[in-house]
Amino acid sequence: MEVIYYFDPGCPFTWRTSRWLLAVAPERGLTVRWSPFSLAILNGDGVPEQYRAMVAASSRALRLVAALKADGRQNQLAVYYTELGNRTHEAGAGMSDEIVDAAADAAGVEKAAVILDDPSWDESVRESHEAAMALAGPGIGSPVLQVEGVTRGLHGPIISEVPAIEESLAIWDATATLIRLDSFFELKRGRG
Repeated sequence: MEVIYYFDPGCPFTWRTSRWLLAVAPERGLTVRWSPFSLAILNGDGVPEQYRAMVAASSRALRLVAALKADGRQNQLAVYYTELGNRTHEAGAGMSDEIVDAAADAAGVEKAAVILDDPSWDESVRESHEAAMALAGPGIGSPVLQVEGVTRGLHGPIISEVPAIEESLAIWDATATLIRLDSFFELKRGRG
C-alpha cells in the first residue's frame, strides 16, 4: 500500500511522525512517498521573527524535496530528509542554510546548490502544499498523511516520541482505519 507523506522538514513533530511511519512501513507493507508541505506558505507573514531564518532554510530544503520527487528519486529524498532531521531535530539544532547544504551533500545529491537556490521550484512546492491542504485542510499543518485508495488525508498523527513497535503498529492500525471512514472527522487533545 502506498502512503503519501506531505511534510515540512523544519517541523520537529513531523520528524517524529516520519520516523514512526518508517518503523511501521515494513511491518504493514507500506511504500512511503514523500511530498512537500510548506509551513512558510501556511503561515505567510505570521512567522514569528525568531523562526524566520529556520523557515527560510526549510523553504530552501523543500525546493530540493520537490526536485527529487519530480525526478522520481524517492529513495534519495528519504535519505536527504533523514540527513536533515539528524542534523536538526536529533542534534537539537535549528534548520539553517548550512545544514540544508550539508544534508544534500551527505545524501549524494549532485548539483544540489543549483536546485536549492532556484526559485522556480517554489511553484512545485506550492502545488504539493495545496494538494495536501485540499486533502486535509483547512486548519491543519505538517504532516499530512494520505493512504492509497482514500480520497482525503489526515493531519498527523502527531506523536510526542516514537513509541516501541507494538504501540507504533497500534497507532498505524487505528489511523488506517479512521482515514477510511467517511464519517470520521477529527480526533484531538489539547497541548499542555
